[in-house]
Amino acid sequence: MKKVFLYLAMASVALTSCRKDEDVVEPEVSIDTQNSYDDQAAAKYLETHYFDAKGNVKDFVETDTVNVKLSDLNPVTLPSGVIYVMRPDAQPVDGTPIRPYDVLSLMSNSVTYIANSVDNKVSFGSAFTFRNTLAGSGIPELDPAYFYVKESVLNAATQDVAKQRSYYEIEGLREALEKFQAYNIPDESDYNLQGLIIVPSRAAFARDPHFNYSGISFRNRSFIFNFQVYKSVYSATPR
Repeated sequence: MKKVFLYLAMASVALTSCRKDEDVVEPEVSIDTQNSYDDQAAAKYLETHYFDAKGNVKDFVETDTVNVKLSDLNPVTLPSGVIYVMRPDAQPVDGTPIRPYDVLSLMSNSVTYIANSVDNKVSFGSAFTFRNTLAGSGIPELDPAYFYVKESVLNAATQDVAKQRSYYEIEGLREALEKFQAYNIPDESDYNLQGLIIVPSRAAFARDPHFNYSGISFRNRSFIFNFQVYKSVYSATPR
């Protein structure tokens, strides 16, 4: 009998412990607060990173007297809150414009984050790799649906939510990519990343349903694309 009481007491402690763990989970902030966090975290990111010789984004240290912070490379903020940075001397000379319906070949190391405040300091956290063709195949990704989803995919969807472009596309990415040009080089070419795009959560999937690209939720997540557009094949109409 004493053992039974002991087990019950232990179970009670365990349940109390679980409840305490649940209690410390911070509630989701308001949309306005999340938007503010996204913008503050993006500004901090630009202050604490730089492009290396191949265009990869690296951590910047204050004692660095050689490399240039992203914030000093004339980043442009669009009305949507999306920020893009063109890497100096890394743009195609006779490039091809990037248009909404084009078929892209995109080389990238792209990471998604949640901007939050810890000890009253806002920054990106909970990093998760969205795409990394540099460390993977070494071949650019062809026609990604998060840039443009085909009409055939929308028409084949069985649920209403999956018939919407916003379910697949990262609107802020397309908006910023159209400010760049494509190189039009073979897929086997060595990379020379041309820039960076920061898409705040409100210009990505925000708090809406989305396609399961990576097995995690993109709710409130911002995206950072470190990329090079190898090709942009023209399409005048939706395809």
